[in-house]
Amino acid sequence: MYTIKIKNLTKRFKNFIAVDNISLNVKAGEMIGLLGPNGAGKTTIINMLSTLLRPTSGYAEVAGFDITRDKDDVRRNIGIVFQEPALDRMLTGKENLEFHAMMYQIKRKERKARLNEVLKLVELTDKVDVLVEKYSGGMKRRLEIARGLIHKPKVLFLDEPTLGLDSHTRRRIWDYIKKLNKNGEVTIILTTHYMEEADYLCDNVVIMDHGKIIAQDTPNRLKEMLGGDIISLEIGKESRDLIKHLKTIKWIKTLKTDNEFLNLSVETGDKRIPELINIIQKFGIDIISVNLHKPSLEDVFLNYTGKTIREKRNNYG
Repeated sequence: MYTIKIKNLTKRFKNFIAVDNISLNVKAGEMIGLLGPNGAGKTTIINMLSTLLRPTSGYAEVAGFDITRDKDDVRRNIGIVFQEPALDRMLTGKENLEFHAMMYQIKRKERKARLNEVLKLVELTDKVDVLVEKYSGGMKRRLEIARGLIHKPKVLFLDEPTLGLDSHTRRRIWDYIKKLNKNGEVTIILTTHYMEEADYLCDNVVIMDHGKIIAQDTPNRLKEMLGGDIISLEIGKESRDLIKHLKTIKWIKTLKTDNEFLNLSVETGDKRIPELINIIQKFGIDIISVNLHKPSLEDVFLNYTGKTIREKRNNYG
């Protein structure tokens, strides 16, 4: 059973295509990661599925409801944590949650029980009467997740939920997300440009670039497609002759360049490093650093796009 169905969905802003004819189905209880750089179209998809933006063309339904014809029904069945904070800083944590619950017409008795439940989930019970302006960045994110869950949505959209947080706080948020998804009752769509976040949290990953889906599978299968080890070399200068020569070597499965970095997929990488160093030095090129690791989603993204995630922002993320 699919909780979300998307077919040929497109969104244009004048002459700019933010989402380009994508199709995707998401099973009930699944956690899907939309992975890609800022400007890839991730947030635009979330905005369309949550009825904040009308598609230019195509079709999508959420929890069985058409996103253009059944907007109120869609909204009743979703929760959302926006990329930018959307809390009232001059209210307490409890007041923020109660206001949200009342908007969803949750009765007083049930409202109290739900409030306690979600506060316990995100470990904010002892901060319930503190003004939000005194919350840390991580506490605000946890409160926003609690708010998104208070009306028991079938689908929860998390748009860059750990953006700007330090690594320790980010890990704690990951644990909360894992906890709320483990019973399979909530389908989660997570947008992120943190590769490790999608790898840790998601059942399936959709890699996007320039509004298109360029790869889709489980994190492990995506990494297995590259095979072997990844050797990354930072060299003193770019050399077309060197690249041309490396592409003729049979034990190099893939080769991608990123400015003055060479990224190669090879079997038994530890044994190949000395040989690679000798080859590069014969071309009169200095080697600044060498790194060996197992394939990551960052390597998968580099393989499909020819570049690492771009940090440049625009208004169509």
